[in-house]
Formats: sequence, structure tokens, C-alpha cells
Amino acid sequence: MRLGNKIFTIIFYLLILTNFLRAEQKITTSPLLNIDEIKPSFEDLEEKSENFSSSKELKEKKKIENLKSSQAVIIGLDKITAKSSKFVVDLNKVKKYGPLEIKVLKCGKVKVNNKIDSVAYMQVKDLTKNDNDKVFIFNGWTFASDPSLTPFDHAIYDLQLKDCNNV
Repeated sequence: MRLGNKIFTIIFYLLILTNFLRAEQKITTSPLLNIDEIKPSFEDLEEKSENFSSSKELKEKKKIENLKSSQAVIIGLDKITAKSSKFVVDLNKVKKYGPLEIKVLKCGKVKVNNKIDSVAYMQVKDLTKNDNDKVFIFNGWTFASDPSLTPFDHAIYDLQLKDCNNV
């Protein structure tokens, strides 16, 4: 190697070393969030307790429960706060979970591979999108044992069928 090439490589290595030595050894951090101050982004479910005084009213209540239509038990997850809620949706009734409007049209149990599984036909609207009220963000069948088969896709919320009651 010629003398000029040796000098060039030495100068090149010295420049690289001086750049490494001048680099700042500073670690930057971001401020931590106070989790206690974060409020959930969904509505709290209110459970009402009913008091019956006579046995006649208790019998009427049992009759009403027997005549109830099917219900879907759904677990909702808020991905931001990591808080989950379990709620019941009656057939053909609308239930709100945050900005989502959930309607269950069918709910039942099927036998698949000698196992009984709950399935439901759900329609979900996002009320924050005002583009078109007739467009659903999810419209289809969902399975309790395998929710990834027909995935519900939302940026903030996740819904999963747990069970079907009164089938």
C-alpha cells in the first residue's frame, strides 16, 4: 500500500473516532401517565335490583324469565384502558358499549366436532362515524370457542361472544 493510501485511511479512522467521542451520552425519557387519572371511555353498566314482596310477584317473575327470548353474553374490552366488561344483549335489542351500538339478531348453540358451541349473528355500528348510518363495522356470525374465525376489528374496542342464554 502506498503512503498516500495509509495516511488517508488513518485520517478516515480518526474522523470516525472523533465523531463517536463527540456523541452525547444522554438518555431521554417521556413523562409517565398517571393511570388513576384516566377515566374509562365507555359507559358504566347500571344494574337495577328489584324487590318483590309477595310470593305471587315471585311466581310472575319466574314466568317472565321463562318467557324471555335468547340472550347473548358478550365481553367487551377497551384496549386503551385494558378494562373489560361483561354484558348481556337481548335478541333484536340494541345495546350501547361506548360509541358502539351492538345488536344480536340470532343466538344459539351448535354441535361442532362433538362439542357444543355458542354462535351469534351480530351487527355492530360505530356511532362516531357519521358517514352512513346503515354501514356496519361488523355484520356476521361469531363463535364463542373461536373468535378469530370471524374477527371483529376496531381500533379501540374488542367484542367477544361468551355464551348464549335461554336457548
